[in-house]
Amino acid sequence: MALTSEAKSAYLAQLAKYLSGEFDNRQQSLADPTWYLHLRVWNRPLPPALFTEGYGFFIEQISVASGQAPYRQRILHLTTQSNQLWGQYYGLKDPLAFRGSATQPERLAPLTQDDLVPLPTCGLEIDYTPALQSFSARLPADTLCSFTYGDTTSHIRLGFDIGPQSPEGRVVLRVHDRGIDPDTGKTTWGPQMGPFHLVKQQSFAAA
Repeated sequence: MALTSEAKSAYLAQLAKYLSGEFDNRQQSLADPTWYLHLRVWNRPLPPALFTEGYGFFIEQISVASGQAPYRQRILHLTTQSNQLWGQYYGLKDPLAFRGSATQPERLAPLTQDDLVPLPTCGLEIDYTPALQSFSARLPADTLCSFTYGDTTSHIRLGFDIGPQSPEGRVVLRVHDRGIDPDTGKTTWGPQMGPFHLVKQQSFAAA
């Protein structure tokens, strides 16, 4: 069914509201520590000037028990393409320069398009289910997100679901991201027993 411009704008704003915040899978990691690391993920809204439309987020995460610095710094741009809600990922030319910025958002103010690395294979088709008030984001069929950092090329099967799905009605982010060996199709890292279930701990005002 074709979406009106008003519907697309409303759904995109709702998705941005859901994503904006700090997420944690503590309960999942306690219940099944063999398969699930305790992760904390931040989706920090970016200044509106970075993109001419839609919503931008700076994303990074930590493995809580490791005590190590945040990693997987990346940018997500929520927008629309034709009749489809769309999530486009970007890399950063110098991700370490922005490490820790999810909890120090003032450091994101100087971020410009020149700091971004286009990742043309890393775009997600996003569907909305009104009955559940939830969103599902997946790569187009039979594709992988591919990017090169240094001398290493990585291939990832990206995907997430988000909506008010916890028993208390709190927003839950279910992350399906997995590293894939493109020759064998086997998982090289990431959850093998189902997605990470990250419950929203606090909200950030969407930009």
